[in-house]
Amino acid sequence: MTIVKTKFNRRSFLKSSVLAGGGMLIGFNWLAASCSTNAPKGLTIPDEWFEINGYLKIGENGVVTIMSPNPEIGQNVKTSMPMIVAEELDVDWKNVIVEQAPLNTDIFDRQLAGGSDSIRQSWNALRVAGASACKMLKEAAAQKWDVPVEEITTELGVLFHQNSGKKIGYGEVASAAAVLPVPEEVELKDLTDFKIIGTSKKNVDGFKIATGQPLFGLDYKKEGMLIAMIAHPPAFGMKLKSFDATEAKAMPGILDVFSFKTYTEDYALQWSDTSSFPELVAIVGQSTWEVMNAKLMLTVEWEPFADYEMNAAGWGAGVQKVTVPAGLESTSGHNAKMAAAAAKPGRTERKDGKPEEAFKKAAKVIERAYTAPFLAHSPMEPMNFFADVTDDEAVLVGPIQSPEYMEKTLSARLGLPLEKIDIQMTRMGGGFGRRLYGHFMVEAALISRTMKAPVKLIYSREDEMTFGIYRPAYHALYRAALDADNNLIGFHVKMGGIPEHALHANRFPAGAVDNYLAESWTIESNISVGAMRAPGSNFNAVAEQSFLDEVAEAAGKDPIQFRLDLLNRAMEKPVGENNDYDAARYAGVLELVREKSGWDTGSGNKNRGVSAYFCHHSYVANVLDIELENGEPVIQKVYAAIDCGIVVNKDAAVNMTEGGIIDGIGQSMYGQLTFTDGQPDQNNFDAYRLIRHTEAPKSIEVHFVDNDIHPTGLGEPPYPPVMAALANALYKATGERYYHQPFIKNTFELS
Repeated sequence: MTIVKTKFNRRSFLKSSVLAGGGMLIGFNWLAASCSTNAPKGLTIPDEWFEINGYLKIGENGVVTIMSPNPEIGQNVKTSMPMIVAEELDVDWKNVIVEQAPLNTDIFDRQLAGGSDSIRQSWNALRVAGASACKMLKEAAAQKWDVPVEEITTELGVLFHQNSGKKIGYGEVASAAAVLPVPEEVELKDLTDFKIIGTSKKNVDGFKIATGQPLFGLDYKKEGMLIAMIAHPPAFGMKLKSFDATEAKAMPGILDVFSFKTYTEDYALQWSDTSSFPELVAIVGQSTWEVMNAKLMLTVEWEPFADYEMNAAGWGAGVQKVTVPAGLESTSGHNAKMAAAAAKPGRTERKDGKPEEAFKKAAKVIERAYTAPFLAHSPMEPMNFFADVTDDEAVLVGPIQSPEYMEKTLSARLGLPLEKIDIQMTRMGGGFGRRLYGHFMVEAALISRTMKAPVKLIYSREDEMTFGIYRPAYHALYRAALDADNNLIGFHVKMGGIPEHALHANRFPAGAVDNYLAESWTIESNISVGAMRAPGSNFNAVAEQSFLDEVAEAAGKDPIQFRLDLLNRAMEKPVGENNDYDAARYAGVLELVREKSGWDTGSGNKNRGVSAYFCHHSYVANVLDIELENGEPVIQKVYAAIDCGIVVNKDAAVNMTEGGIIDGIGQSMYGQLTFTDGQPDQNNFDAYRLIRHTEAPKSIEVHFVDNDIHPTGLGEPPYPPVMAALANALYKATGERYYHQPFIKNTFELS
């Protein structure tokens, strides 16, 4: 048993209350989760509950409800979070129901879906919540039976006293337990005693999703609700000059057309306020179809803007002036600028030893450049949000990853105190980082306030794909120095991008090479960018791991053994003190994927590539097998070895891994967003290529490292490394190295 305190920080971690309808409620300050489903058949919950946003409720009939503060974006925390509580509570899983909590920053420290942190940051808090409730129930039963609490045991929501043969359900003593003081410390289960954690539980929303029940923002409706759409500049670098809405307003069902500014000029934008087009035209009407048709009749004149400054608050760095450069940018110009920047010295981010000397005395130098284009997030559910704003309050409902941050923005923009802003979160039809940036919430709120009516703002697919918030375009130059014995004696990476770089200077192979240099550079742009699944890593991994494969070949070494030799060096005699990875865990996934794929036995397809990468506190290695059929690549199988600590829900973990692998293959093969005079060349899925069912791997085999490490990230880590495994396998199949994404542009175009 592990003894832990029930208070962690400035807030009381747990508190108990008697429910209005009987039973027990335990409110707790945990950091991340999200759940929602119906009560099990035949069970009913008490009619009234105290309105607390983060809590565990036990009904008088034994039903357990967990309210979850964080958004559900498809990472399946709606199932995994209650599994953790149910484990320590020792309750029957079939009696657990889960619900989505509204935003409440007075209770929760972090209401955000991002960074693969949901399980990692809530692990201890959820366990303590379940264990504390269990201990209080034991105390109540002990008092009822007048026996020592140490003699009380639990199983599947029932309390037992073995000596007397007595037993009682949780619900029958919940009210008595609720008046007891919260224990100052509790015992957590030994990992070997887990009965729920580590098993497979189906998605609690699975039936609703499969049968099309209303869960998502686009499903939300309210009586009297209007529909709104927006018109934004067709190109980055342009702004609104004038518009004529005469014909649009005359269309059936149209109530108004007007322009508005999403943010005021004096407002300091948070990171979550990123928006390319601060002034828009709103079209409001009775139905989506009527508004879409009216938008086509709108006459708008746009004009280029000059350089301008805006206030940005950033990540706690204070308000700074940020310049947005003028100009209508094109991909051809981007490529030329990146090539020129890569040829100049960059900003030194890390330097170990004497890399310049290592390269001068090297027997062999390998130098390669890698590029990747802008990418759109492409969630299946376009941006949308419902807003009902009056002079006294604002109620908003929809899919958002950053409600805590956007609440502050809405308060400032609407002039309402935080307690008058009510944000209710729906399930999201994808996001991948796009819904971290909530300008569309603000737009919906401002349109509602102007119309003095409830409004749902809906983006078309074209609106979504041309509005911005893209994955940046990247460029990386890698150099490796080998001595006469083919030992790696120097390593140099110079990485940049528009407008951000993807360099992680302290990641592998930093710490494994005596002479190491990492440099960065950036190029300004008026194209807005933001986090996309595994930010930075989604380029860094493919470039780094593709390059290491080529270096291993130049050194005449097996690619897996080459990586393991470097990791052994990082374990035994690491270079530097800021290496941000655990070399032993890194090596562990490589050893596991080597074993499971039969790498050393020669079994399987010979056209195979390997890759391994660390991000979001987890480690993933892939081996990917390809065959060429009629000159086209067919991915036969992908092996994945993952160290993400304790796996809570095996089904969910495998599903998330499979999704990340398929997504990574699709983006590296086909993903590309280009520009001509500031205008995106792709605005829908007919031009922006996504992977198709027939192009997915025929088989994906997932293996998890079995250890006692507390859970780490899993939503993002499976995504980056598979791209390099694919590039390395393509080299084996075609004899050509792949340096520029999307890969299919190099030699073949797939139908």
